[in-house]
Amino acid sequence: MTITPALMRRIAEAAAAETLPRFRRPALIDNKLACGFDPVTEADREAERVIRTLIAEAYPDHGIHGEEFGLEREGSAHRWIIDPIDGTRAFISGLPLWGTLVGLTVEGRAVAGLMSQPFTGELFYACGEGTHYEGPGGNRRLSVRDTTVLSDATLCTTTPALFDPLRRAAYDRVEAGVCLARYGTDCYAYAMLAAGQVDLVIEAGLQPYDIVALIPVIEQAGGIITTWAGGRAEGGGDILAAATPQLHEQAMALLR
Repeated sequence: MTITPALMRRIAEAAAAETLPRFRRPALIDNKLACGFDPVTEADREAERVIRTLIAEAYPDHGIHGEEFGLEREGSAHRWIIDPIDGTRAFISGLPLWGTLVGLTVEGRAVAGLMSQPFTGELFYACGEGTHYEGPGGNRRLSVRDTTVLSDATLCTTTPALFDPLRRAAYDRVEAGVCLARYGTDCYAYAMLAAGQVDLVIEAGLQPYDIVALIPVIEQAGGIITTWAGGRAEGGGDILAAATPQLHEQAMALLR
């Protein structure tokens, strides 16, 4: 089975038709948590609905697991993982650092994925033949940059405030060793790693729908993405993405 760029574009366009008209507009925001703040909007729900419909039309026997509406066809070896708006906090704040994430796993391994940012008009996708960019500046194939020394690296994380004290201490050891650290980037950071703009992304406590789509985008651009323990990242948890094996090894040593 081949996932085509055309399908990636259709998914991105369908989601954008629901998210973009609602961006920077007054909207009802629901909180998923009784204690704390985990926002969800109409844009999240409606984007996931149209993505589910499109996938079901193309592959009616595939499983689908989305952040907002859960899992269907659990027994399928092929499972699409959807986060209709990764970075909802950025979305409701009017910041264009959110994105739509859609990934495909086969027997639990991520093989294709996309990150779409419709406000900036950018699509990052990987479906077996490299990682590709479509947007301002022209379409091109992406590759990570060849940074191998931690002190030369640019590091991104959404915010270290999300880490518990032990993970925060581990993260701080890495940040202290890099050239530059930037916060608040959500899924956009992984796209920038694949594009050769940053070198490391470190996150903690992710769900599968936060990361599955980004695994092929990183790997097919030549990067490495694992858990902090060095395992596959499809299950989420604590995640480290690096441009090169050398950087990955240096960051892993500090995270341990």
